[in-house]
Amino acid sequence: MQDLNLMAVYAHVVDSGGFSAAARRLGMSRSAVSKAVAKLERTLGARLLNRSTRHLSVTEAGAAFAEHCSRILDEAIEAEQAVSSLLGQPRGVLKVAASVAFGTLHVAPALADFLGRCPELDIDMTIVDRAVDLAEEGYDVAVRVARELPPNLVARRLAPVRRKLCATPDYFERRGIPRIPQDLAHHNCLDYTHSGEHGLWRFTGPEGDIAVPVSGRLRINDDEALSQAVLGGLGMALLPTFIIGKDLQDGRLRAALSEYIPVERHVYALYLPTRHLPAKVRAFIDFLLERFGPDPYWDRD
Repeated sequence: MQDLNLMAVYAHVVDSGGFSAAARRLGMSRSAVSKAVAKLERTLGARLLNRSTRHLSVTEAGAAFAEHCSRILDEAIEAEQAVSSLLGQPRGVLKVAASVAFGTLHVAPALADFLGRCPELDIDMTIVDRAVDLAEEGYDVAVRVARELPPNLVARRLAPVRRKLCATPDYFERRGIPRIPQDLAHHNCLDYTHSGEHGLWRFTGPEGDIAVPVSGRLRINDDEALSQAVLGGLGMALLPTFIIGKDLQDGRLRAALSEYIPVERHVYALYLPTRHLPAKVRAFIDFLLERFGPDPYWDRD
């Protein structure tokens, strides 16, 4: 096996196009660089470079060897960075994008605890519902509620997004509790228009999928605003528990038909593919997993 230091010097010579340029990059003298390459040629028993007073060219063997040297050098640098990343403290600025409802209700309140653990880290967070382009816009992490994931990102599942068909206890006393999805024909069903399918609610029962036409006196494009209308006693709606979990726990809302409502979406932490995840990103995702986990606090009885 060849001396890795000699291979690194040779890779810099080829990449720089000459001994002098490589010497400047390496902080060595020109003669030391030349001697290193000569020693490598002797140990290999092959000429790697053709030298003249004005020109330096790479031989066929030298070109093949340089390709391997460059790859080995890159691997060595990445190995060192991997150790530094694992052992180093999260520092710098972490740029985060989070969906509006989940980011406001759950991510933002958790940041004081997270930053208390990472004194050398700052956060730049954007609350936005559109799918941000992490590479183009420079985000480190996106926290997103999703059913389908983009193929070009790495996704860590943070928590399930469960939905409940809910209303106030007073509404159920006045209108009755639905026992099967078809009973919704007799209820004031408040519709979430952002889903794109108006007037039709889908469930899953023992016989398979069920599509139920519904009607009501309010259609609205925001889950949090919809939850306020439900809390006001206007009617019933399908809402994510990360919004109305505390209301269910405290008895302000009651749920019906839960056995007919499958988990179709999850909360994800998304980041760009990379061989070695930066310490700040790793620390943030580990914190979110610890904070939310597979059994999130908003779903506990």
